Amino acid sequence: MREQFQSGSLKRERDYARQFEYLVLTVSPVEPLREARQRLTEHAEYGKWELTRTVIYTGGARRYWLRRKVMKVARTA
Repeated sequence: MREQFQSGSLKRERDYARQFEYLVLTVSPVEPLREARQRLTEHAEYGKWELTRTVIYTGGARRYWLRRKVMKVARTA
């Protein structure tokens, strides 16, 4: 299973308040679906990721896109 981080687009100013970061999980066809499901559940529970898109390829490989909102914390001190 491969994990790859991608950043959201920062080009449009109107979307400035709604920036997301993306995580792409690629699962090979030989890996069991149970492990992929477990990994997705862990990311959703502990990392606050949400499933955005799922693609199942012809050979049996699967790719999942997860996203979460980027929180900018203002310094108070």
